[in-house]
Order: sequence, then structure tokens, then C-alpha cells
Amino acid sequence: MSDAERQARVDLAACYRLVAERGWGDLIYTHVSLAVPDEPGRFLINPFGLTFDEVTASTLVKITIDGDIVGDTPYEVNATGFAIHGAVHAARADARCVMHLHNEAAVAVSMLKDGLLPLSQHALRFYRDLAYHRYDGLALTDGEKARLVEDLGQRRAMLLHNHGSLVAGRTVAEAFCLMDMLDKACRMQLAAQATGAELVLPPPDVCEKTFRQLTADLEPEGELEWPALLRRLDRVCPDYRR
Repeated sequence: MSDAERQARVDLAACYRLVAERGWGDLIYTHVSLAVPDEPGRFLINPFGLTFDEVTASTLVKITIDGDIVGDTPYEVNATGFAIHGAVHAARADARCVMHLHNEAAVAVSMLKDGLLPLSQHALRFYRDLAYHRYDGLALTDGEKARLVEDLGQRRAMLLHNHGSLVAGRTVAEAFCLMDMLDKACRMQLAAQATGAELVLPPPDVCEKTFRQLTADLEPEGELEWPALLRRLDRVCPDYRR
């Protein structure tokens, strides 16, 4: 494999380990997918049947946009689970890394009629950058895939009502750091709402200003954080690189 693909595998395996560390996993379900560098229409995804803390660079499976396996591997993939990812990858060339999770805080906020409120600085990162998608059951039809892509638009993050979360990153680092921020925003909101006290929301002009400040840098987010996260993984579970 190319050096670029090898690095992509290491980054994606690291992302799976970090998701496991955060407690965002759902047994063997949900996925993080990544476009293979210099191979249009090819993506890397986790083997179906492994928990996220078992994923390594070499166990990741290469697939087509339709979920068909490319090359030799002893592993299977959850082609149905890739349907959401494939729809986003096909519609958004910038969405090189798509993360769809059932993290509990995000699912809980997706159940609320008003969704994510601009209560915290973390939440304000998504003030104009968070989409919502209506729940329509387990089966993802062509019609629903089109509706999901339309709902997402050009935003980086989405809450799927009664279901989960999704982020579309230009890099693995950006996808992970966006999900980390979204999850924290959801947990902070739920903690505040659990007190039953009156909530303090910043005025709309402050929300707009803060969102612009937090998104002013046009480079992918997470570039400074990612090397630090990898250094920590190298200390505690270096086998992800295998």
C-alpha cells in the first residue's frame, strides 16, 4: 500500500480507539469511514464484529461506495451500516471522514424538541453548523438517503432525531474533534437541564459573533490537537498502529 494509505489507516485506527476511550461505542455497531488517499471511490471502515478498542490499522477494510470489499481480507463489513456514510461521501467531496455514532448524550439531545441549545461555548461552535434529520426507522431507502444529504447540506454536524450523531470532517482529526465538542455540548446541556433551574442563554448577537469567531480559521479543525492525542495513544495502547 502507499505511504498515504498507511498513514490514513493509522489515523483512522487511532480515531476508533479514541471513540472507545470516550465511551461512545455501541458494541460492534456504528462506524467511522475515511476516503482512501488517491483512490477515488474507495473507503476504509471497521471490520464488522470487532469492538472499537480492537481495531488496528491492518484490520481496517477497504470498500467501494456501494460497500463491496476491495482486496483480500478475512473480515466482513456492515454494508447496511455504511449506507449513511456512503450517501454523505457521495454528496460531499470535502467529507473525507464521516463519523456516525450512537453516543448517549447526543442521542438524548436529539430527542428534545428544541435540540441543542446555545448554552455553552462548545454549543456555539454549532450555532449555524448543526443539521437535524427526522427518524424514519432502520431501513435507509434511497429516498431517505437523499433527504439525509439534503438535511445535512454543507454543515459539519447533524443530530439524527431519536437515533444518533453524525459529523463530516475534511480529516480524521477534524471529525474526531468536532464530535468531541458536540458530545461535550450535549452533556453540558443535559447537566444544566437536569437541575431544573432557569437557563441562561446568550443573546442572538453574541451567539452569532461567537460562532463566527470559532469558525474563522478556514483550515481543518483538530490539526493541533491530533498529534497530542496520538502521543497519548502511543503511550497507552500503541498496538493501534499494527
